Amino acid sequence: MFAILGTIFVGLIVGLVARAVKPGDDKLGWIMTIVLGIAGSFLARYVGVSMGWYAPGEAAGWLASILGAVVLLLVYGLVKKKA
Repeated sequence: MFAILGTIFVGLIVGLVARAVKPGDDKLGWIMTIVLGIAGSFLARYVGVSMGWYAPGEAAGWLASILGAVVLLLVYGLVKKKA
């Protein structure tokens, strides 16, 4: 139970930092910010394991998670712009 709450809390922090780092106005609510942070962490973990930076089952670091969330924000902006 606490692991899920911890993941949500870390996702919120990562999502907020990613939105602060990336310039522009991203109109996302709290839930989407949390989802963005969690997805950024998963993206960073997947890329890290694929590149051999992390062992399987190892969590990504804070900076990698923020970078993953910023990448997702950039992709979101490109998709939103085309729609």
